[in-house]
Amino acid sequence: MNKFFFTRLQYESGDWDVDQRMPSNLLNSLVEYTTLGVDKKENIIPLSSDEIFKCPFCYISGHKLVQFTKKEKENFEKYIRNGGFVFADDCNHDIDGLFAKSFERQMEEIFGVAELKKISNDHELYNVFFKFEDGPPTTSQELNGWGDDLVHEYLKAIEINGRIGVLYSNKDYGCEWDYDFRNKRFYKRDNTRFGVNIVMYALTS
Repeated sequence: MNKFFFTRLQYESGDWDVDQRMPSNLLNSLVEYTTLGVDKKENIIPLSSDEIFKCPFCYISGHKLVQFTKKEKENFEKYIRNGGFVFADDCNHDIDGLFAKSFERQMEEIFGVAELKKISNDHELYNVFFKFEDGPPTTSQELNGWGDDLVHEYLKAIEINGRIGVLYSNKDYGCEWDYDFRNKRFYKRDNTRFGVNIVMYALTS
């Protein structure tokens, strides 16, 4: 059986290599809670590489401007339209921050205006493994006074044939989960559980 592997997308603009402890933390949760075979090493590939088409789950994040090259746009669209899954997370958690504005603009250019839409808080994503009755869990990043100082009550997505292909978050889950997994015992409730839902949705929907 092939092991699940976490792929971070490297893109030429911006700062793609944020939240460096997050992948190992999330991978640890997959080992802890699920029966998935898991490769514990993060896989980093350029978005412009055809290696992306071998990846079941991709993550993209940053603080700065996102301006895909022609090849990056082509690969992103082909990957999503052929059943791929990208979790995009704004490291600023800003509605009008640079990453948010520029990433949303890239999605408009690739998939069309208004294709990135709010998803309902009773979407399958919130029940596929753990149950999140109120939709996406709030992060401490939203409550600490940084960024836009707002709690985002929904996530957005681009759906292809009724399935999420691009899941987009302004909530900065990457920073929320950016800690050594051995420190998880200090949390009253494991805050990476929603990440498990995201991966399980990507693999089973």
